[in-house]
Amino acid sequence: MRSTRHIPLRIVPVLGLLAALLLPLGVTLAPRATAAPAADPVRIMPLGDSITGSPGCWRAVLWNRLQSAGYTDIDFVGTLPPQGCGQAHDGDNEGHGGELVTNVADQNLLPGRLAATLPDIVVMHFGTNDVWSSIAPDRILAAYTKLVGQMRASNPDMKILVAQLIPMNPGSCAACAQRVVDFNARIPDWARATSTSRSPVTVVDQWTGFSTATDTYDGVHPNASGDDRIAARWYPALTALLSPGDPGGPGGGEPGCTASFRAVSSWQGGYQGEVAVTNTSSSPVSGWTATVVPADGARLTQVWNGTLSTTADGKAVVANVNWNGSLAPGASATFGFIAAGAATSPSVAVSCTTRAAAS
Repeated sequence: MRSTRHIPLRIVPVLGLLAALLLPLGVTLAPRATAAPAADPVRIMPLGDSITGSPGCWRAVLWNRLQSAGYTDIDFVGTLPPQGCGQAHDGDNEGHGGELVTNVADQNLLPGRLAATLPDIVVMHFGTNDVWSSIAPDRILAAYTKLVGQMRASNPDMKILVAQLIPMNPGSCAACAQRVVDFNARIPDWARATSTSRSPVTVVDQWTGFSTATDTYDGVHPNASGDDRIAARWYPALTALLSPGDPGGPGGGEPGCTASFRAVSSWQGGYQGEVAVTNTSSSPVSGWTATVVPADGARLTQVWNGTLSTTADGKAVVANVNWNGSLAPGASATFGFIAAGAATSPSVAVSCTTRAAAS
């Protein structure tokens, strides 16, 4: 006689029991629909010293401008909490007052901060205290390189925005103003050598047009005017990383526009140009970005009616300012610029993208 095992009684879920009863009849139950998981927000780390974090109110201005433009699927991250600023914003940041970028690199302080916050993009204005301390540009740039390596170890696809520092003219450091100029001049070549297609390093010019007399309260730290200027410079470079194909984009970046160039005047070694951006789509747009590539190694040194930033490969990117970004179908906006270093007659290649207006 075969032995039998005692099988414990189990409670069958109602849906499973119903399916078992219906199966012989050829009836099946459709699976319950489940919502697709929401995409994670793009995590953006503002990295630097007191200009970024104490209180670093340009972060609040930038956050609210991004939100107003529809870039809502983002998250500012850092191990430091908000420090005021009088307006609601995501205040997490990595702006440690008094820090030197060389010390952060030498003491390996960044990897732990990256591990705690896991950014996708780093927005870095770092080195003011090093310049003030008369640390050589080579050593500061070596620290930059080490930090970039640590960022890529945290995230091989890290996108990195690096500022040319705002001017500095404290009463206690007569040489600081020129030291900032000398250091900033080294950053573009460093960025070109450091950037990769997978993890690009983009230079953002925070120096041009920034006045220590009117945009700081002490020759070093930005006041409200300075905060607005800094945020305006970060904005086009950051939104270029939040275009469709990347998480967090608001549905913009479509090429529904044309850009045309005309030379206004020229002189030995330079010229004045003008670019018109026209909305060629059938829908309104809320913003535009133009890429300007002068021939013969020329470079843009001044822009008006637009905000200038520079990509790692040296291309100039000009984004709309607050008052000329919205374009109806067929409407145009124009910005002007000065280019220096041209050996021949003015010649510029231009292209553009637009951002769809919120529906």
